[in-house]
Formats: sequence, C-alpha cells, structure tokens
Amino acid sequence: MIDTSVQTVVKSKPQLPLSTTLGPVHIAVTDRARALAIWQDVVGLELIAETGNLLQLGAGGKVLIVLETGAVRPAVPRSIGLYHVAVHVPARVDLAQMAVRALQRNVRISPTDHLVSEAIYLWDFDGNGIEITFETPWRGSLGDPEKGETYALTAEGKPHSGREPIDLDGLLGELGPAPVLAPRMPAGTRIGHIHVHVNDLNMAMDFYRDVIGFAGFLLINSFGMGDVGLDYMPHTVAFNIWSGPNAGLPPAGSAGLRWFTIAVPGAEHFDAVVGRLEKAGAPIERLDKGIETQDPFGNRIRVVLAN
Repeated sequence: MIDTSVQTVVKSKPQLPLSTTLGPVHIAVTDRARALAIWQDVVGLELIAETGNLLQLGAGGKVLIVLETGAVRPAVPRSIGLYHVAVHVPARVDLAQMAVRALQRNVRISPTDHLVSEAIYLWDFDGNGIEITFETPWRGSLGDPEKGETYALTAEGKPHSGREPIDLDGLLGELGPAPVLAPRMPAGTRIGHIHVHVNDLNMAMDFYRDVIGFAGFLLINSFGMGDVGLDYMPHTVAFNIWSGPNAGLPPAGSAGLRWFTIAVPGAEHFDAVVGRLEKAGAPIERLDKGIETQDPFGNRIRVVLAN
C-alpha cells in the first residue's frame, strides 16, 4: 500500500490538446562512434542526416533524437537534466528485437514490467538514460494512491508492484521459431515520454501542469517523483528529486540533455502556452518555429507549433 500521507493530490484535466506530442530530443555526447554504438546499433535508430556535429536519428524517416557530439565529459551524476528519454515502439516484437541487439553486444539492460507498459532501460557510454517502451494498457491500470491502492492493478484486480522483471524468455518468444533479426526500429516508433531530474517536486508540478498545461497525474513525496501527461498513461513528462535537493545544472560541456521538444497543434493552443509562460515569468526566447523556455531548474524546453 502507498502511504496516502505522502501523496499530494495533483490530478487535473490537461490544458493542452490531446494531440500534443513530444518532438525531437537533443542530447550531447562526447564521441560520435561510441554514441552510435548504442543509439544506432542497440536502440536501433537510423542515422537520417548528419550536419556538422549534429546526428539526426529516428525511425521511418522521422527524426526522434538529435545527438550533439563534442561534449568534453560524460553526464554528471546528481545534477539537473536527463534521467531518461523513452522511445516507444509499436509492437512487442520490436522490444524483443532491441533486447537481442543489446544481448548480442553485451550491453547491460534492465527489463522491467510496469504492467501498463513493458520497458527496457539502458544507458549510452556517456551515461545518458534510455528507456524502450511497449505500452500494454489492456493488462491493467495504475492504482489510485489517494485511495491507498497499490501502484498498479491487473485487469483481474490483483495488485502489481509495477517493478517486476520481464520474463525475457517469453519476450524473446515473440520472435518466433525462426527469428529474423532487425537492425533498426520500425516506422511508428516515437518519443513517448521524457523523465528529468529536478530539485523540488511541487515547483515542477506547478510548472509542467499549470504553466505548460499537462494534466497532473501523480506526485508521491515518499518516492520522490511526480508525473504529468494528457488523458492516458504512461506519463508524458516525469520528474524526480533523486539527484538531491541541492542538485544544480552540470558544468558547461557535459554530456546530457540539451533540450526536449513539445509539439502543440493549433496556433491558439501554442499562443496559450506562451501566454502562461509569460504570466509565470518564465524565460522565453523566440525561435523561427517556436520558442525556447526553461523549467524552474534549468531544463530547457522548446515549444513548437506542430505541423
């Protein structure tokens, strides 16, 4: 059971339209070849374009991740920035294919069953966190901590911790008796959510829910994590205080998150986000196709008008 005394009631309806999505995530890395060894060869993203020190990676011709080479040090632990970026795949077999690519290359992975999704966690050689997710909402639902329920409930009503190991044998069985291994992610792969380090959960909830406009989902102080989204789970943006209350931005030149992108459909909705940012006193830099802002902790966000 979750102690409801440490659960803050944060639920709300989204102000953003439900067709809001996450766009490309820009991440700094130290070395091109070492970065591609994970992001391309294990995760399975294709190199769509390369301009200067920018590597545009994606699936089905759609850019999902932009790697910026030239960082002078790996990601700095216990700092503000990226916890992980989640690449969501369209089918469970795609998760199995990614597991095989990792196992073939002796890359450490952490396969975890969240009930409403199955996820494989890994890190690139600079310490940038990656999650590969297959959504499974038909298997159950998240519990309601405000009612003292467990993290998740199966479709049959049984409690589920949300942190069970995935049965790898069962997952790899998705490949069938004569597997054909796929080197790349399929079309339909997308950036499903992003998880960042902050140092104050309530300030983060106020910003991502009330200013950006996502729906409030959960804020659990005992776990040190909150999340927001649209009208479905899993979350779109999650945040945690696991770097500690005194966490600050990493030194310049560090690997890690440069910015993530929120694509808002409709000029009126985009303008509403800008208006809320202005009212909140958030920094705003005008760009050709949108704006750049920051959360209260310095995580950079680009808000763009969706095509």
